[in-house]
Amino acid sequence: MSIINLILSMDSPSPNYSNLDLIDDFFLFLETNNYSPETIYNYKKDLLHFDNFLKSRNIYIKDMNKRLIFEFKAYLASTERETPTRHQKASIRLSSGSINRCLSAVRAYILFLIDQEYDCPVVPDQFKMVKRERPHPNVADLNELISLIESPSSLEKDPLIGARNRAMLEALFATGMRISELLKLNKRDLDGSGRIFITGKGRKQRFVYLTERAQVYLDQYLALREDNQQALFVPTKGKNIKNAQRRISTNYLQERIKRYREKLKINLPTSAHSLRHGFATYLAEEGASPAAIQILLGHESLNTTTRYVNASDRFAQETHRKFHPLAEKPGNHGKI
Repeated sequence: MSIINLILSMDSPSPNYSNLDLIDDFFLFLETNNYSPETIYNYKKDLLHFDNFLKSRNIYIKDMNKRLIFEFKAYLASTERETPTRHQKASIRLSSGSINRCLSAVRAYILFLIDQEYDCPVVPDQFKMVKRERPHPNVADLNELISLIESPSSLEKDPLIGARNRAMLEALFATGMRISELLKLNKRDLDGSGRIFITGKGRKQRFVYLTERAQVYLDQYLALREDNQQALFVPTKGKNIKNAQRRISTNYLQERIKRYREKLKINLPTSAHSLRHGFATYLAEEGASPAAIQILLGHESLNTTTRYVNASDRFAQETHRKFHPLAEKPGNHGKI
């Protein structure tokens, strides 16, 4: 699975939650109570952190106590944790927002256990949230970005417009494309492989990659089209409706994103560029290398990429500590 799919694929992880009792019942509870697929996916991913922690201590949920709660929070904040989808040591620390999301998932799971009259040694309130810091001041939380991407389906009255605008936002976040690159696409650029060859800024060419999720919404939009226009995204109204060369304008898409953000009450200013920024930031948070992100974004310089990836300072510091030959490590006491 590609690094992009690790972030955006809404397919459920297929792990073995062997140290969490009644976990299948909990997931069934979420499904039967109409939690969204994305919310359930995030619960599953976040509870993997908890299960991995328990396994690392060779304990079960019935063994939890106050001290282990503190240890779990320290585990989440460290790079000793195992990433939930790649089963390897994390390369950067989780943000406070991601830690709190994990804690919220554990609290919901424990509340479920108590409701099931399971003899749980801890209560949800003991998993207190950590002090919130915003490590990515220019990027909305991942859940907010997902809500924004999905919003055209419910906020647009015209099904065709809703499908088109949803497909545009899905494609932006799945690929990290610039808005100008997206709106230049033609239908023939999609060949079903999930890979798109584009000509970007400075006429530089590269491949970008759709997630399966984004491909589904693009296919749904194209299935509703009844015209023979070559452009991938075309307007349905306006004075140029009969123009064979018509395309969605950048101003239109930016205005719609602004409207969706306001309807959803997302406080942070969010634009098409924010989806590109979020693409890079959350890839980095999952452990993608800056060099790989540079290629995906089409940046000529890695310096440009690190401006997008706000986690890069932490990533660089951790890399220095981990790999420098004279850094303090077990058995290495700063020899000169």
